[in-house]
Amino acid sequence: MFDIDRLVEIWVTITRNKTRSLLTCFGVFWGILMLVLLLGSGVGLKTGILGGLDGFATNTIFIITDRTSEPYKGFNKGRYWNMRNRDVIAVKEEVKGVDVVSPLLVGGRREKNVGYGQLTGTFNVKGVLPDYFRVDAQNLYYGRLINEIDAQEKRKVCVIGTRVNETLFKNENPCGKYIRVNGLYYQVVGVTNSKATGININGRTSESVSVPFSTLQQTMNQGDVIHLLVISIEQGTPIQRVVDDVTAVLKSQNQIAPDDPQAVAVINLAAQFATFNNLFAGIDILVWLVGMGTLLAGIIGVSNIMMVTIKERTKEIGVRRALGAKPFNIISQVMSESLLLTALAGLLGLSLGVFILDMVTRILTAQPPSSDGETFFTNPSVSIQTALAATGVLLFCGLLAGLIPAWRAMKIKAIDAIREE
Repeated sequence: MFDIDRLVEIWVTITRNKTRSLLTCFGVFWGILMLVLLLGSGVGLKTGILGGLDGFATNTIFIITDRTSEPYKGFNKGRYWNMRNRDVIAVKEEVKGVDVVSPLLVGGRREKNVGYGQLTGTFNVKGVLPDYFRVDAQNLYYGRLINEIDAQEKRKVCVIGTRVNETLFKNENPCGKYIRVNGLYYQVVGVTNSKATGININGRTSESVSVPFSTLQQTMNQGDVIHLLVISIEQGTPIQRVVDDVTAVLKSQNQIAPDDPQAVAVINLAAQFATFNNLFAGIDILVWLVGMGTLLAGIIGVSNIMMVTIKERTKEIGVRRALGAKPFNIISQVMSESLLLTALAGLLGLSLGVFILDMVTRILTAQPPSSDGETFFTNPSVSIQTALAATGVLLFCGLLAGLIPAWRAMKIKAIDAIREE
């Protein structure tokens, strides 16, 4: 049962030397406070950066073309080549583990290339297929996205970004209206913004006009040229194997030397995402090491003050031993005092740390969002699992801090303690 008298005895013992106890408690308080703030800041940094990828398929690779670095089949070194529509079909048919293959065409960004009435603006133009939106998820504000019928019939329709809508239509519903895009008229069918603010393909989605891929190929007189190939890979499929298979197919289709390291450029988002995860795992380990080091300094202080307390109370302990106190009673008292010192200071530091993180979150939430929607620090916090882990470490350290003083107290002989002046 919980012994109130024992708790009062412990508290009286602790308060005998208030200044010394407060300084010792401050070391533990500061250690756990720093640990919580560092952990919360790490979470805020991770949430801010990786949150920019939310909505974008992270198991994605991008394929672009470059000049050849090897002569092959009569073609000279340094030849520039383009991907074609046939390459999309070949990749879909010959490469296993591919989920989405979506070609993309860049329509350029000339000065004031998009307009409605007297209002004009300079924005990106890109041609996409409906499958593209399976890779780059969109927040749909008005209307709809480009669909299969738009692509098959080469309709002159478009989906505009939120910044385009703000410039041309003052954020009103523009669906059904016609805008000028590079001198041609397209009917607006939707207004979107990418959920992923950290990835921009041919510029920010908010500043882009997306038209059907087949329509843009025709209006730009590009034939069947593809500027960029976006490929998402099925979960569980080895990324590097797919990369090797895709590059092999493209080289075979376009008479490029199989060992040419330059002609096919691959941007591996999956590998970069894994690198980010490893980076933040390293940051978490570093934070725990620094925080635990600071906490350890406070725990050593607790152990030291308990040693001093045992020295000052040698006669008292001897009397208790002479009156029949068992070693367990002496050990439990010393360790209880150490645990109480650590727990009070540590839980106060833990509570203050959580309070500070909550206030920072409220301040960040109250700030107006940036114009591009990007942020690198958001929602700093510690999970309940982390708080429980920190509490467990704190209590364990409190018991550990009292172990050596308790062992020394138990070794005190009653006759020697009573003789001590």
